[in-house]
Amino acid sequence: MASNTSPRGRKRTSLHNRLAVLRAERGVSRAELATAVGVNSQTIGFLERGDYGPSAELALRIGEFFQLPVEAVFSLRPFSPMSSQLYRPNETGGQP
Repeated sequence: MASNTSPRGRKRTSLHNRLAVLRAERGVSRAELATAVGVNSQTIGFLERGDYGPSAELALRIGEFFQLPVEAVFSLRPFSPMSSQLYRPNETGGQP
């Protein structure tokens, strides 16, 4: 069973996010995202690790920054890998 605390002893949130993936694909640093949404860069790290859940306002600001709906960035359930969403085998079981 997975621990509900981080390696540093912080209580983990049950909110999942794609922040690291979105930052990487757009070439945005933690510091750049933090400045754009008005928080400390450590807050972005806490969010990415699941050590902190954003307020509704912060989640909306992050969604707006990435020009995505909030539910494309944050979810109550783990996100499936993007590769499984992009590269699904066709109905006959072959490759895309």
